[in-house]
Amino acid sequence: MLKSIDINCDMGESFGNWSMGDDEGMMPYITTANVACGFHASDPVTMINTVKLAKQHNVVVGAHPGLPDLLGFGRRAMNITPEDAYAYIVYQVGALQASLTTEGMKLHHIKPHGAFYSVLKANMELAEAVAEGMTKLGGTPVLYWPAPTSAAMPTACKKRGIPVVGEIYPDLQYAADGSLVIQRHKHETDVEFAASQVERYVKTGKVQAMDGTLVELDAVALCIHGDGPNCTQVGAAIQQRLKSIGCEIKPFMP
Repeated sequence: MLKSIDINCDMGESFGNWSMGDDEGMMPYITTANVACGFHASDPVTMINTVKLAKQHNVVVGAHPGLPDLLGFGRRAMNITPEDAYAYIVYQVGALQASLTTEGMKLHHIKPHGAFYSVLKANMELAEAVAEGMTKLGGTPVLYWPAPTSAAMPTACKKRGIPVVGEIYPDLQYAADGSLVIQRHKHETDVEFAASQVERYVKTGKVQAMDGTLVELDAVALCIHGDGPNCTQVGAAIQQRLKSIGCEIKPFMP
């Protein structure tokens, strides 16, 4: 049984007058925020305000960099070079690091978003470029990655001694091979199933797939999506379930 687990959420994904996700509502239920850096979502004011909100709730902050695709929310595939991938990480994470510095905070981790995650999952050349960028950004870089952590990006990080934090997703479904079934349109999450999925994983290291099979994963964190219609109910139920089984909720510390 896991003695502790991190709860994180993608945040700061609003843009100007367009609002995305319930950041304020989710903050009390998480320990770590993955903050958008301006490419797939966010803007300078949103980024700084999200950092300030996290600080108010004693939530640590990581970068959630994506492809330069505001219109498509970073979910459209692009042909990028290793030079592009390196620059995208340095540029986006650097902006968030500056925002954190103004609040006396430090970067906790990096978690690629959307289509950027997809290309880094499969393309080792791009993954190597991003991992190299992470090592040059200063501090102690950590990669957050959906479990299993055997893809190109986590492999490139492990080669460099960068800690990799695997995640489970209790508000999504799993296929029998351990892959996530991505929702194209957000719908209400079965709160009891989400809480039970987390309890199952904490106790056994396995999640239940859609066909009922149990899939073993290598995770020490879980991610709740803050744009789901009942995300705060999911967050509250998971927090309560973890407390009831004696699992501490805290950020991963390298």
